[in-house]
Amino acid sequence: GINAEYGIPELVERAKKLKVTAGNQPGADVGPVITPASKERIERLIQSGVDEGADVPLDGRNIKVDGFENGNFVGPTVISKVQPNMECYREEIFGPVLNVLEVDTLDEAIGILNDNPYGNGCAIFTNSGAAARKFTNEVEVGQVGVNVPIPVPLPMFSFTGSRGSFLGDANFYGKAGMNFYTQWKTVTTLWKEEDAKTANAEVAMPRIQ
Repeated sequence: GINAEYGIPELVERAKKLKVTAGNQPGADVGPVITPASKERIERLIQSGVDEGADVPLDGRNIKVDGFENGNFVGPTVISKVQPNMECYREEIFGPVLNVLEVDTLDEAIGILNDNPYGNGCAIFTNSGAAARKFTNEVEVGQVGVNVPIPVPLPMFSFTGSRGSFLGDANFYGKAGMNFYTQWKTVTTLWKEEDAKTANAEVAMPRIQ
């Protein structure tokens, strides 16, 4: 984890430098959310964190973007002192919002992840191979990253989100996608020694009769 007294202020300063504008504009870092309803939902979840005792060291609500004043924009937001029982943690926000939970041990962090009803992806940042191995072995999440921020695999792999982050019974794209469109064939054979026509080796090209 990060030291809250040091890591969060640095994180906030970096997030403040992100350029919020339309996605087709030069240098855009954060674009608009998809609908006004989505914007309202994100802002409501941010407020729910405040109401339940969290801090918001960086609040992206009410941001105004020059030239796009009526756009569905939410600026980068950091919510700290979040607890697992808070609505802003229990609901997937789907916006430029970072929830920060603080733990004392790796076991506690893994426990929080495994208690979450969703299982899309998670990541650990560490210099310890032992910590990385423990994390990847014990966390019950479908997509796991080690020192990468977004553990979504490349298209040649399958999406492996689990639990509440996955619907259906087959993963899409990658090997699972190939298997979905593949007709399997099973051939069962039995050869008996007495069925052999000759005891000598045959070197001619075999033909189907």
